[in-house]
Amino acid sequence: MSDLQTIVLGGGCFWCTEAVYKEVRGVTDVESGYSNGETESPTYEQVCTGRTGHNEVVKLTFDPAQVSLRQLLEIFFVVHDPTQLNRQGNDVGTQYRSGIYFTTPEQKEVAEEMLRSIAQDKLFGRPLATEVLPLANYSPAEPYHQDFFEKNPTQGYCLAVAAPKVAKFRKTFSELTRR
Repeated sequence: MSDLQTIVLGGGCFWCTEAVYKEVRGVTDVESGYSNGETESPTYEQVCTGRTGHNEVVKLTFDPAQVSLRQLLEIFFVVHDPTQLNRQGNDVGTQYRSGIYFTTPEQKEVAEEMLRSIAQDKLFGRPLATEVLPLANYSPAEPYHQDFFEKNPTQGYCLAVAAPKVAKFRKTFSELTRR
């Protein structure tokens, strides 16, 4: 078995992003959290003010022998809009920004190459707003945020926003689903 790796992604509300990546073959752990802000161990309420600088993120632990970083980032670019600055749909604020937070120089290279390729090919028709930065000041979100979609599939936000993202993942990346 290969060594596991960690990457942290911000693609809007962490409930949605977590719901998608929990279904990806080769992802061994998904944790909702906050990263790349100034406040040490912020609360959800603090992050929601937009004053901590943190982003709502998911920390992915994955086995690169089963799923590559490139594949994880392809999923990332399909299930959120990387052209929206400090928002995803109706979720507005710096805590919903598009971000890739790397833990190795190799991850930075892969992420930057993908961004260059996407921009060159004009895949989205608008400039990308995704930031690529080293992971900084990460802390897990409160327990009630973990596995939120799984525990609350009929909650309004989950039905309206998370479920369509999961469905889009399943349809677009059927070869990468756990099923």
